[in-house]
Amino acid sequence: MPTITVRTARPYDVTIQTGLLDRVGECSAPLLPGRTAALVTDSTVDPLYGDRAQASLEAAGFRVCRLVLPAGEQTKCLSRLGETLEFLASNRLTRTDAVFALGGGVIGDLAGFASAVYLRGIRYVQLPTTLLAAVDSSVGGKTAIDLAAGKNLAGAFHQPAAVFCDPTLLSTLPAETFSDGCAEVVKYALLDGEPLRTLLADPAKVDWERVVAACVAVKRDLVEKDEHDLGERMLLNLGHTFGHAVEQASALTVTHGKAVAIGMVAASRLAAALGLCGASLPAEVAELLTRYGLPVESPYPPSRLLPAMGTDKKRAGQVLRLVLPERFGKCVLRETPVDELPSLLPLAFPGKEGNP
Repeated sequence: MPTITVRTARPYDVTIQTGLLDRVGECSAPLLPGRTAALVTDSTVDPLYGDRAQASLEAAGFRVCRLVLPAGEQTKCLSRLGETLEFLASNRLTRTDAVFALGGGVIGDLAGFASAVYLRGIRYVQLPTTLLAAVDSSVGGKTAIDLAAGKNLAGAFHQPAAVFCDPTLLSTLPAETFSDGCAEVVKYALLDGEPLRTLLADPAKVDWERVVAACVAVKRDLVEKDEHDLGERMLLNLGHTFGHAVEQASALTVTHGKAVAIGMVAASRLAAALGLCGASLPAEVAELLTRYGLPVESPYPPSRLLPAMGTDKKRAGQVLRLVLPERFGKCVLRETPVDELPSLLPLAFPGKEGNP
């Protein structure tokens, strides 16, 4: 049973174990002073795991109220945040009670943000049900919703009380959703290099519990050094600045994982064009992503992506910090003036101008 302790200002454990969903109640009870649990999930996850999670919590003595939100990125919005806050208030949660986020990154981000602002902050527990949430979004305390101007523009740093990951839940994921999570796994391989890259050599032979633990350990190390994303933690945005622009240009029809995959190839192409990495790296990154069923080409030209990049949340004044790879195992932050983006984007997305 891998248990990874994240030593932030408020430390917590990430526990990865087969069958853990049915022990969520007994594992959570010692960590939480209150006995009301708001179980927040979505319309896809609830029929699969909602009753099991609630039964486990009730067996441990929690009073459970359950909120089921529509599945999909569109749920990460102001109106659903308001609905969640009203749900917590109507069920009389107090500062000693807790929210349990049962779902993927959307539910984790939304429920975590609601927990951060309800009563100026209550505890929450992450119960990731997707690969993407298990390896990335459930860990590190970033919570957020999307605004019309872009992704994750409203949010808070709010670390969970615990993360309980049951790898058996990944077995029910649709192939496309599982593939989305693989984009974040490849991101960690590009950040950390070996041995994670070796673990991904053959998709048919991957030990996913081991891979999840390895990814979480990489993220743990960066979060502990830079909890509030002011420096080194920004390396975790590899592929995301370009990827978020692709998502926004598609009106969220391109999923997050696919967009990040496209963004990592774009980042490696730009790095190669700037002489930061070898000429072969973009093809190596693209090959690994393709191996896991992910796209590597943007359907949109640079002119469609430029407006979204100008509103990226990582922008500081007139400077945007891009994450660019030098090789597998080393990436760097490059401060880039926003007015340079029109000339740089064609290097990241060569031959795309003129496409629809």
